[in-house]
Amino acid sequence: MEHSIAFSKYHGLGNDYLVIKQSELYGEEIYLLARAVCDRHYGIGSDGLLVGPYPSTSADFGLRIFNPDGSEAEKSGNGLRIFARYLWDCGRVTQSQFSVETIGGVVHCQVSPDTGVVSIQMGRASFISRNILISGMDHETIVDQLIVADETFEICRISMGNPHCVVLNKPAQTELAQRLGPLIERHPSFPKRTNVQFLKVIDRQNIQIEIWERGAGYTLASGSSACASASAAHRLGWCDANISVQMPGGQLQVEIGVNGMITLYGPVQRICSGNYWYEVGNPSVS
Repeated sequence: MEHSIAFSKYHGLGNDYLVIKQSELYGEEIYLLARAVCDRHYGIGSDGLLVGPYPSTSADFGLRIFNPDGSEAEKSGNGLRIFARYLWDCGRVTQSQFSVETIGGVVHCQVSPDTGVVSIQMGRASFISRNILISGMDHETIVDQLIVADETFEICRISMGNPHCVVLNKPAQTELAQRLGPLIERHPSFPKRTNVQFLKVIDRQNIQIEIWERGAGYTLASGSSACASASAAHRLGWCDANISVQMPGGQLQVEIGVNGMITLYGPVQRICSGNYWYEVGNPSVS
């Protein structure tokens, strides 16, 4: 049995997401749909699925975010920026500023259609263990050690509403992110897994990162990863409050306010829209 589901596809610096209206779903198990539609061989292909808008009592819109493995993400910087641009393109918003709620919290969005830039307030970074979803006693630690595959990593554990592990003592190299990222993601100290970033500080206004995303794998860019890495560099005194984050897909700007509020800026581009024929039983959803 199959039926058609309308979708739109966007990317933020090569970090691509599919957007499906909540009203398009007719009782599907969304985690199965996410696995199917995100598959780059059997589906359309993307780094994640955005489903919404949902009603929200705390914001103008509600959003659910799913990884390609079917797991649900608390928050996604690029996903939220893409969803904001989608709402603007669909005419669901007529004012450039509005709010969106995810299970990782409420963010405030602003769309600048003349420049293609979408900015969001991501909240404040937390270094407290209960917020990062790690095991052990509740405490705040800025720099910690993690042993993986007989290697010792110096890390920052950070929550941006979703968990991050910023590696401080290894090069920001694609090969390392692809080899070590999945091992760190599933380390026992992260019971709900974690996003992983390999950080290189270039100067006080510029950093470079390589990214392994929880539930998605190696990605060209990530908004929440950019915010987490910039927050680590700033908290350690290595960078100022306005930081350009360079990733394989391009550059995002992170601004850390005097009150700790983090704003993320960058472009979003629309790729295509169409209909996905969802068939229960195809190889990607079985």
